[in-house]
Amino acid sequence: MQNTKVNFYESANDELLKFAVIIAKTDGKWVFCKHKQRDTYEVPGGHREQNETIDQTARRELYEETGATEFSIKPICVYSVVKSDGENTVESFGMLYFADIIEFEKELHSEIEKIIITDRLPERWTYPDIQPKLMDEAKRRGFI
Repeated sequence: MQNTKVNFYESANDELLKFAVIIAKTDGKWVFCKHKQRDTYEVPGGHREQNETIDQTARRELYEETGATEFSIKPICVYSVVKSDGENTVESFGMLYFADIIEFEKELHSEIEKIIITDRLPERWTYPDIQPKLMDEAKRRGFI
């Protein structure tokens, strides 16, 4: 059985940051993504590409996964996910962002099937051991 822990930091060495995750709203409502191969919902985000800054990753992923063309985006904090199976422990780092989306394209350009815009948080998270903790930390820090 795998154990998952989420930690939060003010900063980290840039080369450690492998992911960007963006908590997004539009007109005061949440924006969540549904992947084509899953029946759960998630906040936009993804892996950093070679020669990309983590801020570029956040902007690209927000566009690819939601179709956002006009938005403001701010970093919240560094986070890490620590996974342990009892024998091996792996810690991976990412940057958490908040975005306010002003305008969307009509078409998505990624593995995302659709987005939903809602007043409520999803009941079925894609990453239930991680994403609710990211939301709680953003709230604790006054971003949402």
